[in-house]
Amino acid sequence: MDILIVNQSVIDMLASFFTLLTGIVEVNVTGMSRDRLVCLVWTSRRLLWVMLTTSTYGILLTAVVRYVAVIYPTWYGKNVRTKPYKLSYPKQH
Repeated sequence: MDILIVNQSVIDMLASFFTLLTGIVEVNVTGMSRDRLVCLVWTSRRLLWVMLTTSTYGILLTAVVRYVAVIYPTWYGKNVRTKPYKLSYPKQH
């Protein structure tokens, strides 16, 4: 569950960042003085919509996981890993 919360926080931060940039920066599409790829990506606002959609699905996934944990606590306890993964580094000699 902790990884979902961290993931949601990062996605929401990126969505807020792109929303802020979209509101502040206006791209002059008629001049096409900037690189074509940057213009097309920025003016389409795809990055903003991707972040907002991902954020929505992250909230939905978190709600489903919490629902399963409440409705089926025994199954959830047996089948879902709740402890964080520990990274093991090889020992250097």
